[in-house]
Amino acid sequence: MNLTVYAARKLEGEVVVPGDKSISHRAAIFGAVAKGTTRIENFLRAGDTRSTLRCLEQMGAKIYDDGNIIQIEGGVLPLRGQTLDCGNSGTTMRLLMGILAGREGESTLIGDASLSKRPMDRVRIPLEMMGAQITGAGDKNTPPITISGAQLVGREYSSPVASAQIKSAILLAGLQADGVTSVIEPSLSRDHTEQMLPAFGVEVKRDSLRVEVSHSELRATQVHVPGDVSSAAFFWCAAALRPGWKVRVNGVGLNPTRTGVIDVLQTMGAQIEIENQSESGGEMRGDVTVIGASLKSTRIDGALIPRLIDELPILALVATQCEGETVIADARELRVKESDRIAILSAELRKLGAQIEEREDGMKICGPTKLTGAIVTSPHGDHRIAMTLMGAGLIAQGETTIENADAIQSSFPNFPDLLAQISR
Repeated sequence: MNLTVYAARKLEGEVVVPGDKSISHRAAIFGAVAKGTTRIENFLRAGDTRSTLRCLEQMGAKIYDDGNIIQIEGGVLPLRGQTLDCGNSGTTMRLLMGILAGREGESTLIGDASLSKRPMDRVRIPLEMMGAQITGAGDKNTPPITISGAQLVGREYSSPVASAQIKSAILLAGLQADGVTSVIEPSLSRDHTEQMLPAFGVEVKRDSLRVEVSHSELRATQVHVPGDVSSAAFFWCAAALRPGWKVRVNGVGLNPTRTGVIDVLQTMGAQIEIENQSESGGEMRGDVTVIGASLKSTRIDGALIPRLIDELPILALVATQCEGETVIADARELRVKESDRIAILSAELRKLGAQIEEREDGMKICGPTKLTGAIVTSPHGDHRIAMTLMGAGLIAQGETTIENADAIQSSFPNFPDLLAQISR
């Protein structure tokens, strides 16, 4: 599917974004393991999360969706000899690796062409250290991944990178292991797992960058998923592109491990208003308005990176409109997402006239730069590249055509419609 975007005279309005993808994945997986019936409100219905639901149903969970609330009857025990298709979802695969590592029987996790190139050794290695037997392709680093469940033994693991998927997989395995399991990160990654597990009856101990669990059974609960920060970021950043543009996103999650994009936009000079804050299930939410202004360059690196790793593509676009040189560093993880986001985003934005220097762990972007419409593409089913390029089309002279834009279906199916509604 190709989409054509025309330069906007103004961007203004209010939107409600779909439920948070990271939280939706976890609510479904925890609910499938937990004893009893879990009810999930505002669950994200998109390609990646549907992959999770399909896998859980195949594993034995009974899932009912009336269009408003999803109910999951849990207590899942994987069947022997299963092949579970995770589609394009790395979160599905990595979190299920943690579940399957401690369950009886053998299962194989597969994915689409893009997911089949993504490394799984960061999860495989600590799970094998706990006792699981795991094999994969490409020297065991890429899918398909076959897991033979075992009686696991808890241990302390120092992760070489800050990754919520790695941390969550190990903690999920730890809930089935003998003894104590702990993860130490070099900097704090998303903490949705740690926030949600207590609602399912699990004691979680946290001390700075260390998080610990012991063998526990999950109990069903009710989860209300806040709006997705990563989806909201595309509207916030679009508003920041031009002085006077204004977008309000209502009911969006405000977990501090996810709001690095707001911090960066403020540093760049955008005006931010946060209202109607509330808390539910350990997760903050609120209404966030961004008003565009004259922007200045900044540096995005270090401990900030895990708090906005998925928002870096759209922030790179904002950087093209900042005065001066913006540097994104310590973001090598972008090379092993749905695509090599450093290489591809640099190449595609340069087609529009952006001045971007690709670096091994990030980018150097000089601005402000006038963009001109062109034909660009989002290869390998990368939804965030596609949405970033749509944002670029709003400020590019003429028309911008995004090829392979159907990748957006994996996380935000109605993004093009919502963007059109607030564009003038």
